[in-house]
Amino acid sequence: MSTNLQTVQHIYTCFSQGDVPGILEKMDESVRWEEWTNNYAQKAGVPWLQAQSGKEGVLAFFQYLGANTKMKDFQVLSIMEGGNQIAVEFILEMEILETGNQLRDEEIHLWTFNEAGKVIRLRHYADTAKHINAANPM
Repeated sequence: MSTNLQTVQHIYTCFSQGDVPGILEKMDESVRWEEWTNNYAQKAGVPWLQAQSGKEGVLAFFQYLGANTKMKDFQVLSIMEGGNQIAVEFILEMEILETGNQLRDEEIHLWTFNEAGKVIRLRHYADTAKHINAANPM
């Protein structure tokens, strides 16, 4: 088992336990979080999919989730490894407290690592229309 794979497994274990410091310790100081070109959810203002940078940005992401969402289900379906990247297919179900809307989707996280084994990028592949709908009041 590779170190990067172990790191990703550690991150999801920390997530399930609410251990944000445990997640942050695996991030590079200059990590890019949800940074991707032409993201319609970002353009629509979906708060949890906004681009972040550095450990402070990752912390802000988890603080937002903790204060504004209720996680109902999170299941890792598969983990794939290739080079300096790990892809994780998962099911996400959460309630957005501000809107009362529900979000359920099958998504992929793509984790990219540097030579030191720290996360330098997280790219989230999701149905952005579902996220936009969940973020907007009905």
